[in-house]
Amino acid sequence: MGAFETSVKSTIARWFGIAAPNEPAKRLAAELAGTILAFEALRGTLAFEDEPSSFESALQATKEPA
Repeated sequence: MGAFETSVKSTIARWFGIAAPNEPAKRLAAELAGTILAFEALRGTLAFEDEPSSFESALQATKEPA
């Protein structure tokens, strides 16, 4: 078990007072590390983060008339 999985298990134990109950739960906790890394790889590449003004324009364009 890697450091991340150990951290997840200890956090669950600390916050909820339980141990990972079964193998699927342990597997999903292990997969969480990959998911976090995938999202971190996208940081700075999304147009919403780079151009919030275009998001504001899109909101205004879809706004219903009063």
